[in-house]
Amino acid sequence: MTGSLQLMLLVGKTVPVPAPAILTDALQSVQVTSSSGAASGFQLTLAVSKNSPITQLLLPTGLLDPKTRVIVVAVVSGMPHVLMDGVITRHELDPGTAPGTATLTLTGEDLSLLMKLEHRRESYEGLPRPIQVAMVCARYAEYGIIPVPVPPVIEELPLTGATDVQTQTDLEYLNGLAQRSGYVFFIEPGPVPGTSVAYWGPEVRTGVPQPALTVNSDAATNVESLRFAYDGLSATEYTVDVPVPVLKTTIKVPVPDVSLLRPPLAVRPAPAFTQKPLPDLTGRSLADVLLLGLSRTAESRDAVTAQGSLDVLRYGHVLKARQLVGVRGAGTAHDGLYYVRSVTHDIKRGAYRQSFGLVREGFVSSTPVVIP
Repeated sequence: MTGSLQLMLLVGKTVPVPAPAILTDALQSVQVTSSSGAASGFQLTLAVSKNSPITQLLLPTGLLDPKTRVIVVAVVSGMPHVLMDGVITRHELDPGTAPGTATLTLTGEDLSLLMKLEHRRESYEGLPRPIQVAMVCARYAEYGIIPVPVPPVIEELPLTGATDVQTQTDLEYLNGLAQRSGYVFFIEPGPVPGTSVAYWGPEVRTGVPQPALTVNSDAATNVESLRFAYDGLSATEYTVDVPVPVLKTTIKVPVPDVSLLRPPLAVRPAPAFTQKPLPDLTGRSLADVLLLGLSRTAESRDAVTAQGSLDVLRYGHVLKARQLVGVRGAGTAHDGLYYVRSVTHDIKRGAYRQSFGLVREGFVSSTPVVIP
């Protein structure tokens, strides 16, 4: 399947507007990287010269200064996809060695960068963590950030008079709350340009999967490459030391199955060859210990990984990170649903390719049919 490709670029300080023609005409390539567990980033490469309007006007007047907001939207087959909503952090000018070879590269990160620029001291007396998350994210409402906090699966009511105190940046505080709850925090651009979702909750491995990646199927093949790997030592069983006062000793109790946080994608998960005590338990409540254990166990169980690349215009869609996707044509052991751990978008004029990483906990799909 083939489709058309258009690229929209918006630039501004707080509320970006369509980039001037001199900027879009000079754009040579766009690279956007999205990954679970890390901030998203981007690079824009522009063709320039010492007399071009970009170097003579846009750079001196500050239009492209660090902290300038940039939104990248890819329109594939008429459907817009917000790939990045972030801010510029760095310039790199290469004057080139011959006429017509000079480039200006703009590098930046997603809007979560704004949350780590200032240290704060705030108190949240008697407030549950989801409310704290909403309050922190509300400071960035002018950037169109919409908080979506999910209540913990094991809720612990705050004690009367208990106060959580923030003594670090907003991003560090939000990530700390997420880690204590066995959760993740990230900012996802879209669904419309100018808005983003600040998600605080469990790593979601449910929902409608993206169109399947098909390999080894002649004309139906829609990926350029796809390779699988199995790490037999990655799965780890975490334990908690539980005291037994009568015997004046402790026993190791395995952390519960990860299906409490996410359903399995494979019916034959990798066995846990390694056993470790759950770290960082000092001062934690029982609810925190259980949530941390579920999260650490879940992270270690992704023994099956896949790396691949595709042409978006042939695939007909934009593959997105932090969602599910099906694989077909690789055989019984490897077909089925996977979690998209990372995606890198590489866009040039007339070409749009993606490299991606997939993960799941074992072999043989838990779903009989991959759709769509």
